[in-house]
Amino acid sequence: MTSLLSGRVAFVTGAARGQGRCHAVRLAREGASIIAIDIAGPAANANTYPAPTEADLKETARLVEAEGARIVARVADVRDGDTLGEVLGAGVAELGGRLDVVVANAGICNWGRFWEMPDEQWETLIDINLTGVWRTMKAAVPHMLSAGNGGSIVTVSSVAGIKSLPGQAHYSAAKHGVVGLTKSAAIELGEYGIRVNSIHPWGVATAMAEDPMTATMLTKHPTYVMSFGSAMPQIPLADPEDISDAVVWLASDLSRTVTGTQLTLDMGATKI
Repeated sequence: MTSLLSGRVAFVTGAARGQGRCHAVRLAREGASIIAIDIAGPAANANTYPAPTEADLKETARLVEAEGARIVARVADVRDGDTLGEVLGAGVAELGGRLDVVVANAGICNWGRFWEMPDEQWETLIDINLTGVWRTMKAAVPHMLSAGNGGSIVTVSSVAGIKSLPGQAHYSAAKHGVVGLTKSAAIELGEYGIRVNSIHPWGVATAMAEDPMTATMLTKHPTYVMSFGSAMPQIPLADPEDISDAVVWLASDLSRTVTGTQLTLDMGATKI
């Protein structure tokens, strides 16, 4: 039986752990070869949850190989366009000269009221969560066009890309920006058979979701709590696999008519 992504090559950013690792492993299980990057270290001074490590990225590589897939895994920062280009060039050459799927997953999250944030906190998050998605796509698309096979780009936004969240104005601005970028890219790339869609998770069981600053912020500002509910309280956090189900669907021909869409994976949180 042919797998959904047999013979294809997928590029996943932020792949050392959490959602990114799960996406890489699931895409590999469906037959894709993987190019994976992660900063594998601290990304922002304002972050208050543990950073990923090189050991995490090596574990992702091990898990992908355990699925019988090939992987090129490198330490790289989505703020560094030159390195992204070098990694992709080497990975595409090693894995057969094609690139079919991009999952722009790398991102950070931290807290603060917008007028109290240092400029550096705002600028760093925007550079990673929004401009990093643009750099990822900018580096990847020429390889997709050169291969001439069409393909699928999945950008990882958030519930905060549809409804803004208090205490996270910079995160909300970045994730809304990802939606605008995704829609424009879908229009520009449609003639080449490349589909571009954004996904919008809510809370997912990863290190980011365990950030102790979340409780601190909501305790300090109890009026913010009303913005953080969902329609399915029996699922307080999604599993990374829940999000990967959608990534695999969007990456595959099962969603061949879908582009420019904002797919909510949010237990109804955007409706609350």
